[in-house]
Amino acid sequence: MTSTLSTYDEPVITVITANIEHDGGPDIHGQPPQKWYDAHALLKEHRPDILLRQEMTYSRAEGHRRLHQAERALGMRGFLGAQGSGRNPTGLFIRPDVFDVHQQFEQERLWRTPPTNIVASLREAPDVPIVMVSWHLAFNSPRGRERETDEILAFADKMNKRAAFIGGGDCNEYPHPAGESVPPIDWASPEITDRTHMMHRTNPGPDGTRVSCTYSDEALLGAGLHDPARYAAHTLGRPDALRATAGRGKPTQGGGRRIDRHYTDPWSINAVVDVVVIDTSDFSDHDAVKVVYSRARLADAVRRDIAPLPPYDLLTV
Repeated sequence: MTSTLSTYDEPVITVITANIEHDGGPDIHGQPPQKWYDAHALLKEHRPDILLRQEMTYSRAEGHRRLHQAERALGMRGFLGAQGSGRNPTGLFIRPDVFDVHQQFEQERLWRTPPTNIVASLREAPDVPIVMVSWHLAFNSPRGRERETDEILAFADKMNKRAAFIGGGDCNEYPHPAGESVPPIDWASPEITDRTHMMHRTNPGPDGTRVSCTYSDEALLGAGLHDPARYAAHTLGRPDALRATAGRGKPTQGGGRRIDRHYTDPWSINAVVDVVVIDTSDFSDHDAVKVVYSRARLADAVRRDIAPLPPYDLLTV
């Protein structure tokens, strides 16, 4: 496992999405396994101010004992989403000296794995709500992901009430290929033999061939949200931001893909200064994705003291 920590010439806000596979595994002699400790040690190195977690499998047990262990390990305040039929709840952590928390909303219906949804505010802009969402979209159903994405759009609709938006997680489907560095999957390839996975991740095209699911990305971008990785690659000269985050070593499923993604509102995207894909292969089948914001610019953005970035146009990239 390797990680590269960067320093910046100004105060920053760091947001990380991290799917730690099955929460590192079950307890051993009443304590989390070494993978869990290794994961949290690496996350602590990167010092997130917002951490969007997926697969907090064992964090609800014994009065949320492992959730509270994570709070102590990271120096952050943690929240859990509802259990869901997937039994791998999402979580969300914030740094309490950076953000004040105002509300947590329980989301249960329609979701295989309900998101963790809180409303917080940046200390520099206490009157501006920031909707924060950690999600893990359904792995097994294109229709399920479409319904779940439509619920994320309900969170994003709060932008019309002058709220900011920061969210992300494991989308379990692919970005629209426009502007991407990883080529689309050829589902007709003889190397792709996992037929069940194909049905999880595709829809039938007009001619009967299988077409990759990209609804979540298209809908969120279409609503005016922005993908910091695309912004970093095309505006900041950070092409590595578009690296695959999952699917490594799985050629029968189409290989590595960028399914772990962040989205933010059209004002806050202007504050992004870096995006880094963090190698977490020692303890997960997903890499983490770190988005770094200028703290001063983010404060201006949530107050809407800077102009919003126009919607990302998938037709002209």
